[in-house]
Amino acid sequence: MSSSTVTGPDQNATEAPEFAAVREAAQRARAAAPAVRAAAPGAVDEALRVAAALIRDRAPELLEVNAADVEAAQRRGMAAGLLDRLRLTEERLTDIATQLEVLAATPEPPTEWPVRTLDTGERVFERRIPVGVIGAVFEARPNVTVDVASQVLKARSAAVLRTGSAALGSATALVERVLRPALAAAGLPEGAVQLVPLPGHGGAEALVGLPDLVPLVVVRGSGEVTRKLSVLGATAGTRVLAHADGGGVLYLDSSATEAEVTRLVTDSTDRLGVCNRLNLLLIDRPVYDTLLPVAKAALDAREVELSLPPHSHRLGHEWALDSGAEAHVTVAAVDGPDDAADTAARETSGLAATICASDEAVARRFIDRYTGTGVFWNATSRLLDGYKLLGLPETGINVDQTPGPRGPVTYHDLGLRQFVVLPPA
Repeated sequence: MSSSTVTGPDQNATEAPEFAAVREAAQRARAAAPAVRAAAPGAVDEALRVAAALIRDRAPELLEVNAADVEAAQRRGMAAGLLDRLRLTEERLTDIATQLEVLAATPEPPTEWPVRTLDTGERVFERRIPVGVIGAVFEARPNVTVDVASQVLKARSAAVLRTGSAALGSATALVERVLRPALAAAGLPEGAVQLVPLPGHGGAEALVGLPDLVPLVVVRGSGEVTRKLSVLGATAGTRVLAHADGGGVLYLDSSATEAEVTRLVTDSTDRLGVCNRLNLLLIDRPVYDTLLPVAKAALDAREVELSLPPHSHRLGHEWALDSGAEAHVTVAAVDGPDDAADTAARETSGLAATICASDEAVARRFIDRYTGTGVFWNATSRLLDGYKLLGLPETGINVDQTPGPRGPVTYHDLGLRQFVVLPPA
């Protein structure tokens, strides 16, 4: 539903509560957006620094609110992997604050730069301008509330956020006790960060259906829901940056050493509820019987089970999204690096793949063949993360096979391209 379809207050009154709530939040964000765009240099960075300080100062109350969310989710039977995403700890709050400080210290990119001078003397410039209002739909992960809001603000736009219902209490606390006070302290409108206050999928569907108010929406979460929202957004005319599927791949080549296999399998399974964890383990057929026990020993230490062939599920089944069955890794044999790269690209979302090998020529062959978002040699796919890879928080990871933001999406990707032509100098 586009905002252009609304004709007056009576029609607003007939909307479902979720749609009305999202529309009102979007309108408040749109009213705040011009002030964010025109803010003095350093104002957004000051807000981010204040937010970091507030997270540190108010950690006990934030943890108390989050503990209530976690307890409620446990009563509802939420799986361990999802609870891990939901839970905040002192260490995780410290990490969030640190990332805000790093982002605040990152210089803003230039807003205008020369391209060329035409034969007739006119000067062509390219300019980066804010989107205005950017929406985000994300899973029940409280840290993402701050990650996305900070990136959108750094891109000089206003944000409308919709999180999973299990994290609504934590997200509300972060917005009302951290982000909005920080904006006010920096002289920016508190309305620049909006949180949809109602649970339910209706809010997410509404957010991707208001292109006149929210032209760009970052969508994260389970594959099925995210794909549905992408379709709804495309139908409405909203640009959707979707993070629908994940799942890291690890290929063990014949030249791999047992020590490297153990290290990579261990490093890739430190958390099971995240998209870039080890999901599909591919082993070169000649060393299958040799390296499988090595990988199994490392997975046993992590209390992760192998899903061995023949499989009753598709090869790229993403265990991180399989509530209650997260502690699994699928195993399959392949015929060398080309087959491994093709299998990884074909059977998974194309998020990330690692080759474990001591032979550089083989590693380069795998790297050149794989077409996914990130490819690694003797490094864990867990590194495919905005902060770990780029030193910046991310709004999500885009795995599109078309031009545009791909991989970890940061504030650099959340602007619009504009051309300016000036008279001859």
